[in-house]
Amino acid sequence: MYPPVTPLTLGLLAAVLMALFISVEVGLIEVAYMRLGISPRRITALLMATIVGSYVNIPIVRVPAAGLLADRIVRFWGIPYVVPEAVYRDSTLIAANVGGAVIPALLSLYLLWRFKPFLSVIVATAATTAVVHHFSAVVPGVGVAVPTLIPGVTAAVAAYLLDRRRTPAVAYIAGTMGCLLGADIMNLGLIAQLHAPVASIGGAGTFDGVFVSGIVAVLLA
Repeated sequence: MYPPVTPLTLGLLAAVLMALFISVEVGLIEVAYMRLGISPRRITALLMATIVGSYVNIPIVRVPAAGLLADRIVRFWGIPYVVPEAVYRDSTLIAANVGGAVIPALLSLYLLWRFKPFLSVIVATAATTAVVHHFSAVVPGVGVAVPTLIPGVTAAVAAYLLDRRRTPAVAYIAGTMGCLLGADIMNLGLIAQLHAPVASIGGAGTFDGVFVSGIVAVLLA
């Protein structure tokens, strides 16, 4: 477990988020998930699990790597990211972030099973994946990053055009899975360029994109 940003930045973000949480964000997030047919109690549980899960990475495989960056801060778009401590100096650990990958994937599977928008989900996810992959960028020491709003907006537009009856579900699945596939999965071949001790799928660099894209996709749908 390690913090995705510096303690000072995390503290400032926590203060801002607390104010937004009380005034606006809770309402927006609740509306988004309610449109997916999820109860307020489960919304709270999902949010808590996502936030806590963002600190947890499930190890998948370790691959050879050289020139790892460690014990330093890397800035991207003005945001300071904490490079994890390098336990092994000659390899990169590929892991799955619980809050940014596991939970969104499970929720997407649930929505796919419940609403069954198979064809529209395939097309919308493919379109979102292509756009996200185009805008994704390798951040040495951290991972792959993508502009936060791009996945959600792309998924919402695609979902609206393809399936207006089940737009919220299609938008959520396409927004979250398109971000994971386009930013992380399709860039696994660039691990050597990351020089990162940990390459976390759905972690630093894409966690905000995955989390926010799901909310934005549903709100814009």
